[in-house]
Amino acid sequence: MAGNLHVRNVDDDLILRLKRRAVRHGRSAEAEHRQILRQVLSAEPDSSFDDLAAELRAMTARRRQTPSEILLREGREER
Repeated sequence: MAGNLHVRNVDDDLILRLKRRAVRHGRSAEAEHRQILRQVLSAEPDSSFDDLAAELRAMTARRRQTPSEILLREGREER
């Protein structure tokens, strides 16, 4: 199923460059936009769950964490 993507606040210069590129490739600006997204995102490797978890741990390493047993206890007490 295909979805829609609306991009707002794009610089006029970027839009012009997209249109010029589309003309060079014989496509509409919309088709060129899809192709650019396809190329960029297909080159990006899919991350495994372990990689994503490691990334999340690194991003939250300096944040104060509440142990899960405390959160569970608080949840039970609210009932």
